[in-house]
Amino acid sequence: MNAVFLSPHFPGNYYNFCVHLHEMGTNVLGIADEKYENLSPNLTAVLTDYYQVSDMHDYDQLVRAMGYFTHKYGKIDCFESHTEYWLETDAKIRTDFNIAGIKNDDINKMKHKSLMKKKFMEANVDVAKGEVIRSLGDAQGLLEEIGYPVVAKPDNGVGAASTYKINNQDELIALFTNNPCAEYFIESFIQGKMYTFDGLVDGHGQLVFYTSHTYSNGIMETVNEDLDTYYYSLREIPEKLEQAGRAALEAFDIRSRFFHFEFFRTIEDKIVALEVNMRPPGGFTMEMFNFANDIDLYHAWADIVMNGSTSLNYQRKYHCAYFGRKANKNYVHSHKEIVEKFGKFIMLSEPVSLIFSSAMGNYGYVVRSPKLEDILEMAKFIHEKW
Repeated sequence: MNAVFLSPHFPGNYYNFCVHLHEMGTNVLGIADEKYENLSPNLTAVLTDYYQVSDMHDYDQLVRAMGYFTHKYGKIDCFESHTEYWLETDAKIRTDFNIAGIKNDDINKMKHKSLMKKKFMEANVDVAKGEVIRSLGDAQGLLEEIGYPVVAKPDNGVGAASTYKINNQDELIALFTNNPCAEYFIESFIQGKMYTFDGLVDGHGQLVFYTSHTYSNGIMETVNEDLDTYYYSLREIPEKLEQAGRAALEAFDIRSRFFHFEFFRTIEDKIVALEVNMRPPGGFTMEMFNFANDIDLYHAWADIVMNGSTSLNYQRKYHCAYFGRKANKNYVHSHKEIVEKFGKFIMLSEPVSLIFSSAMGNYGYVVRSPKLEDILEMAKFIHEKW
């Protein structure tokens, strides 16, 4: 079997996908713009071959790389990056080289907020009212109908980039004055706590693993207001949240993939869909999956790629949490104090790539405990400021 991994070196933990494909006998072929000698030894040890391009946005270079691999190794069976940024590129390559997985015909409903909303509605999952807006006049018309506050975001965007809460007409005018040619998806602001429905499906679309996380703040607020953030996994998933997650998953009808659905849970216990990402959640969440359940989902995914399914028994034995700290904050407690007080809970701690720092902080801690009160105590201690 031949599997091509796009950008296998980034994020830094994703080399683990390549490790498990290699262990199962797959030819693991990498494409990226990084020099081979700069790749980690853990990655180069499992790559069958590597093709360096000068610009990963140059599609012709990616096609040449794929042509080289196809000529040398035969038909490519899997093409993957597992990152939101490259999902459309992944789909185009799969389409052009007839590789199983999400293709051009499928990708828009998984990248455009407006089309995601239609799929959620097909699944009878509640959504905030909104639509794609291309001018200030259209925006004012919509706001007369749904009222303030609203959230404005790119219809096809990554993470919380260029996402804003608009509270009044002055802010709305400023948005379009500063971005006169912009196209936004504008929807009602939902007051609620964010929850996810995350997991992995096999080659038949059957649910192999699922869990949920909840967040201290919304990602938009964390980025725009420069807040600290933490999030943690649940040991028991609220029934309404699981029902909405399963219904949405059936509507999107995916195979051999991780998924990451985001919902708001209102004070009235109403579940409202936010968006979907057809890839593993970002940051250290793959490690959190594994630590919370004492499993290896890198292995499970590779098994699905090779064999169509996998056998995975798990229990949500722990709450697993991520705490991010920002370099511009004046925290009361040092790293040394954190390790001395909570070392038995800490599964890993390390710097965060600058690319993710606005949302994830500059330094991160992953911890676990069977008791939620331990997680909340650590959150207070780690984020306490002078």
